[in-house]
Amino acid sequence: MKTHFLLLLPLLVSFPVSGGASGHTVDHEPPLLGGWQPIEHVKDPHVQEIAKFAITEHNEEAKTNLKFKRVIRGEEQVVAGMNYRLIVAAKDGKVTNNYEVVVWEKLWESFRKLTSFKPV
Repeated sequence: MKTHFLLLLPLLVSFPVSGGASGHTVDHEPPLLGGWQPIEHVKDPHVQEIAKFAITEHNEEAKTNLKFKRVIRGEEQVVAGMNYRLIVAAKDGKVTNNYEVVVWEKLWESFRKLTSFKPV
């Protein structure tokens, strides 16, 4: 019995990968749980709020005076809450630079934390 199972195992494993008996494949892969997904509407007020939070937190931590300009692009990741990874333009005096910021948010707890801030 064990031998039969071992002989059939490669067939069982390859069946779902090959698209099943019909040979059809899925055009669009479902998003991976925990994977980063693009944010389509970076002008969404919540995304803007997250970006402004990141700039404010960085200013307090690094004793800088960056001024938020705009969100260029972003991704989100479902975790125990939500991670936002944004490319943000911010003005430092007369010069505007881009920064990659990561903010972890648990909306139901009113919790936000800046976990990464670096120039790009």
